[in-house]
Amino acid sequence: MNVGAEILGIFQQRGSGAYFGERVSMSEHALQAAHFAQTAAAPPELVVAALLHDIGHLLEDVPDDIVDWVVDAHHEQIGSDWLARRFGPEVSEPVRLHVPAKRYLLTTNPEYFASLSPASVITLKLQGGPMAMHEVAKFESERFYREAVRVRHWDDLGKVQGLQTPGLSDYLALVETLAKQAPQLPAKRSGPAT
Repeated sequence: MNVGAEILGIFQQRGSGAYFGERVSMSEHALQAAHFAQTAAAPPELVVAALLHDIGHLLEDVPDDIVDWVVDAHHEQIGSDWLARRFGPEVSEPVRLHVPAKRYLLTTNPEYFASLSPASVITLKLQGGPMAMHEVAKFESERFYREAVRVRHWDDLGKVQGLQTPGLSDYLALVETLAKQAPQLPAKRSGPAT
């Protein structure tokens, strides 16, 4: 199965569910984030990162109602690990860093908190809240931290009920092109080594 078909299947299976406390579905949120990335003339890798930044939510079972969340699901790491086996770091690393980018922006931009949705405020508490200054320095040493901040902004924007965007199929050619260009990492093994 090619990567585009794999992604399409994941979104068809789980993307129609509500996006945890927001007024859009998971698919609508992903498509809106990608739309805002395209509107900002982002490079193709960042458009795909924006599209797939929350794929970790679709790969793991988490409570449907955000009030039932008691621990952070670490969807950014789950998604990044999955993406790293299919794309280069230009896609997977901004995804891995998009939650730390939220915490970073809270520390470095006093107006940022006011832009968060109520659901994002709830998850922020589970994700560790604003960064300490030593965490800011560490985050800024990450190769893709600037790209992660951009994905974070598109993530925050992608919660508009009824916004018309291109569909998932409109991104499949781009997904396939980037997947073919990426060095292939081995799939992670599950269970004990034998």
